[in-house]
Amino acid sequence: MQQLTANDLKTKGVAAIEASLEGQTEVVVSVRGKDKYVVMDLAQYHYLRECELEAALAESRANLAEGKFVKESAEAHLTRLDHFNQP
Repeated sequence: MQQLTANDLKTKGVAAIEASLEGQTEVVVSVRGKDKYVVMDLAQYHYLRECELEAALAESRANLAEGKFVKESAEAHLTRLDHFNQP
């Protein structure tokens, strides 16, 4: 994966990001020699979000198939949530 230093980003700005992303989907930004951030173009971000949502949907479907859910009224749900928030 391509790496971009914080100093290059500071001095060259968005041009440094654009150059680093040529032919890459993601670029690591290092700060003081340590990898700290990841930069990607918006299309890649949307793709990853879609993957994340698909994974959450698959998990929910699996939970439903396994009977791992609670069917209750809104009032009962709020009461149950209140018990989680108490110290």
